Amino acid sequence: MRKGLFIFALLIPFAAWAQDAGTRLPLTLTLEQTIALAADSSLEAFRTKNVFMARYWEFRAFKAGRLPSLTLNLTPGEYNRTIIKRYDSGSNLDLYRPQQSFESYGGLSVVQNFDMLGGTFFLNSNIDYMRNFGNSTSTQYTSVPVRIGYQQTLIGYNVFKWEKKIEPLKYEKAKKQLIYDLENTASLAASYFFNLAMAQAEYDLAEENIRNADTLYRIGEERSKIAAISQSDLLTLKLDRINATNSYKNADISLKRAMFALTSFLNMDKNTVIRLRLPSYPKTMEIAVDKAIVEARSNNPDLLGYKQNILESQQSVDRAKKEAMFNASFYASVGYNQVAPSLADVYRDPLRQDIISFSISVPLIDWGVRRGRYNMARNNLNVTEISARQGEIKIEEDVIMTVGDFNIQKDLISSALEALEVSEDAYAKTRQRFMIGKADINSLTLSQQRQQAARRNYIYALENYWVSYFRIRKLTLYDFEYNMPISSTIESKIINGE
Repeated sequence: MRKGLFIFALLIPFAAWAQDAGTRLPLTLTLEQTIALAADSSLEAFRTKNVFMARYWEFRAFKAGRLPSLTLNLTPGEYNRTIIKRYDSGSNLDLYRPQQSFESYGGLSVVQNFDMLGGTFFLNSNIDYMRNFGNSTSTQYTSVPVRIGYQQTLIGYNVFKWEKKIEPLKYEKAKKQLIYDLENTASLAASYFFNLAMAQAEYDLAEENIRNADTLYRIGEERSKIAAISQSDLLTLKLDRINATNSYKNADISLKRAMFALTSFLNMDKNTVIRLRLPSYPKTMEIAVDKAIVEARSNNPDLLGYKQNILESQQSVDRAKKEAMFNASFYASVGYNQVAPSLADVYRDPLRQDIISFSISVPLIDWGVRRGRYNMARNNLNVTEISARQGEIKIEEDVIMTVGDFNIQKDLISSALEALEVSEDAYAKTRQRFMIGKADINSLTLSQQRQQAARRNYIYALENYWVSYFRIRKLTLYDFEYNMPISSTIESKIINGE
């Protein structure tokens, strides 16, 4: 509930902007608002939710398969007029004879799978009506009031047992994958956010450079009149003004591309104008590597996927092993049936109906086909286990490196912010000294370059911090700020169609 209210509060500025769409005022977004919009409106989030719903209905189908099913089978009417071949015992010949018939059928059946043995219980009842026309006419009803039975294969392979192991794991992975993909959406939103933030910073710097270059060039022209500046320095100032104009045009193009990329990702109108507000200095947070690895092992959907792959490979081995020996099946049913010329008599004094069937198929010569299938399945299992172990190691390495990067980013932000403040102060003083003739053009240019580099470095430091933070959340599905696993209420909302 709190999370829903929080997201609603973040989206209020966007709703207000949408109502004022006619004026097309710039939309100001923070990092949190950008992530909230991405989770709510982006095509990536829409794809993620639909992928989860596909897995949800797949699991629902599995659960439904464990419950009894009731089926009604009907053939309301079937008319047949044809010439068929019949044996005439009087002449000891096969003769072709015309035949006309009408048949109607209806039946109810209940089926229940038996997971422990892998067989199926069934209970059914049916009635069949047949009417013959032509030279001789007849009417018959046949019924099975009730029949109960059981059937299964006897080779030892139990598909229901394996489904009971694999399907819940697949659904658990789907739930983890949902949160993982939403965290990945947040990570992508952060990347687009900082790409636009850098483009806006470059655009602002380009605008500032134009103003500064124009001002300095006009000052240079005035000082040139009194021979207080050399002609080469004046040309340098003129060149700086030209370069500043060209840089501004390039920055404008880059800004439009970055803004279009973010608006497209957030599924906004392509003409939306956005101004970003950089996040404040991050909270003090130190993430322990051991803790991150433990949470990744517990929550990362890729690790659950490796377990699923191993189970499916083990299932293939078990099936190939059992089928390499022989095939056998068993069928048994007990019930009643009757035939009569009228509907009133078809359920009167039913006769006992017993069916027991046992079949077996033993491969005598198959040139090693079944044995080869078993060896192939066993080798695939070995490959799957090795790949799973390699994947686990790779995830652990990724967690270790990402946590290490994150833990030093806070200090880098502090250093970058200090460097930015110092460079801005130094540039302001150097510019003032240049305007009164106490600093040369080289000192001014160098000071300006340092100030601009410091501003870029500060944005890069913020980006690296937040991208690393969201990557850790994605790898571990754990919120280290509040020391709790990331639990998403969106699962129930998606299922309920909210």
